[in-house]
Amino acid sequence: MSERNAVSDVASGAVPVLAAGVLWGTVGPAQVLADAPASPPALGAARILSGGLILALVVLVTAPRAFRGLTGASWAPLLAASAATGVFQAAFLTAVDRTGAAVATAVVFGLAPVSTGVCERIVLRTRLSRRWTAGTVCAVAGCALLMAPTSTARVDGVGVALALLAGACFGVYTVAARVLVVRRVGMAAAVSVTLLAGGACLLPWTVAGFADLAAPRSLALVAWLGPVATAVAYMCFVRGLRRVTAATAGTLSLAEPLVAAALGLLVLGERMSAPVAAGALLLLGGLVIVSLPAPLRRAPGAADYDGAQATGAVKVESTTGERP
Repeated sequence: MSERNAVSDVASGAVPVLAAGVLWGTVGPAQVLADAPASPPALGAARILSGGLILALVVLVTAPRAFRGLTGASWAPLLAASAATGVFQAAFLTAVDRTGAAVATAVVFGLAPVSTGVCERIVLRTRLSRRWTAGTVCAVAGCALLMAPTSTARVDGVGVALALLAGACFGVYTVAARVLVVRRVGMAAAVSVTLLAGGACLLPWTVAGFADLAAPRSLALVAWLGPVATAVAYMCFVRGLRRVTAATAGTLSLAEPLVAAALGLLVLGERMSAPVAAGALLLLGGLVIVSLPAPLRRAPGAADYDGAQATGAVKVESTTGERP
């Protein structure tokens, strides 16, 4: 595989993952602008249920046999992804309610790339490169500065514990989705199942908050969160997982707090302090480090063979740690 092809492959995976992070980053500002009466758990449930339903309908219309491809071999990662989706929504939204958005977001997205890398190392035995480590450390440090709570912020022990649980769930979901991609499962069908199953875990909040969800502001918010910030975003994310490792995708997802902070500054009129500016630069730098593939290194004595490196009769490809 040529160096140009390697760069193209990694870039084609990084772009959709970053696009997912951008769409996810609109969720918080959209909630602030909508000022919907529904509770966060009810909105979270409506978000993933509507997104899953839309994807399921698309699959039924365009590829109705795709659901048949979800055989017994795919049920373990599907169940893991479904459970992680439901628990993430409940844990994260409750953490925000108990300890505030800044603290909860900093904890979740500070842990998410690390938990993803650890889960992938355990499940898929993927080697974590030095480039990923450097970029992740840089991005996590930037995230901590970007979402640093003010002196008036409250820190609740249960809220922080729930935020840690949500961060761990993000890693579980990402690796489970990567397993499904590697097994060549129809991802539109798989994602719709995980969203619907995860949303089913939150049905008590949906039923209890139905009246508030029916309010015009809530409906307008769900109309954005479901189709765009969930259905489209999740499909972008799993599409990127075809070309990059779960660990890389976990780090690239830190585009979410960066976008949320930018929208807060540009749309909501929030002020940017020096720590926030430094955090944004660190986070952006970390994303760039992880997004760019390492240069291909030619093994001593290796000869070109069909655009790749080969030694003798065995074809050997030098990669950046990303699996196709």
